[in-house]
Amino acid sequence: MKGWRTAVATVALIGALATAQPARAGYLEDAGWGTLTVLTNLVYMPAKLVYATVGGLTGGLAYGLTAGDFQTAQTVWVTTMGGTYVVTAGMLQGQDPIAFTGTPSTATSATADSGEHKVEEQPLGGT
Repeated sequence: MKGWRTAVATVALIGALATAQPARAGYLEDAGWGTLTVLTNLVYMPAKLVYATVGGLTGGLAYGLTAGDFQTAQTVWVTTMGGTYVVTAGMLQGQDPIAFTGTPSTATSATADSGEHKVEEQPLGGT
């Protein structure tokens, strides 16, 4: 009975080795892109957060100094606070764009009669 188990185990081992495929060459490449993405984000994310914070404060200052001109403040806010906050491997490989700054749109318009400002929802550039 013991010899039968050994024979079955040997056949199973040979079958497993015969059908085994070598490690995928892309595994190391994927690991490399992942590592590069993490290292890039260690520098990119703090820089983007500082830029967005300073831009948020500057937009608020612009709003106050222009006596409540929302268009000016929003242009500063969208430009500095929009864009990409996290870099992905696809971005580093050139498959997706990286947008450090947002792109202001012309979707903001002031209504003349009431003095109120109407803002249409627009995506904040590049993300």
